[in-house]
Amino acid sequence: MIRNHRLRDEQGVVLPTRLLALCISAIALAGLVFIANDPDKAPDETATPVVTEPTKTAEPSTTTPSTTPKPKPKPVKRGQTNVTVFNNTRVKGLAGGVASKAKGAGWNVVATDNWYGTVDGTAVYYPPKLKAAAQELGYDLGIKRIKPSQEPMQFDRLTVILTDDYHG
Repeated sequence: MIRNHRLRDEQGVVLPTRLLALCISAIALAGLVFIANDPDKAPDETATPVVTEPTKTAEPSTTTPSTTPKPKPKPVKRGQTNVTVFNNTRVKGLAGGVASKAKGAGWNVVATDNWYGTVDGTAVYYPPKLKAAAQELGYDLGIKRIKPSQEPMQFDRLTVILTDDYHG
């Protein structure tokens, strides 16, 4: 009886040792994979690049790759783009002065007024089809913040809202 018990103990010890060795190997392998795929680490400069030669075909290809150029954006027509300028500061005449600057650059300023409400800073607001025009108007007026229009703004024109951070 003692003999069988001892035999079971010896056999029972072998399996956990193999399992432990397998686990250690798996952890080591996972560590190596992690180190090899570390995106912050610069690539090894001593590695030799793999060079593949193109395969040769018996017949030359009769098709040519089509390179369709990207359509160029339509030029912005300043005189045909309506602009409304709002003053959201205590500085009297600011909207009128900025409107004059926009008119001088060729924009069609249709209205100036005071803006009553809260906005997060000076911006040019644009409806979907006038984003390029908004960027150009922002450049002309020295306004970097360009944002999509929102209610209650009109969606047929660019809207400029000036706040205390405007230094144009």
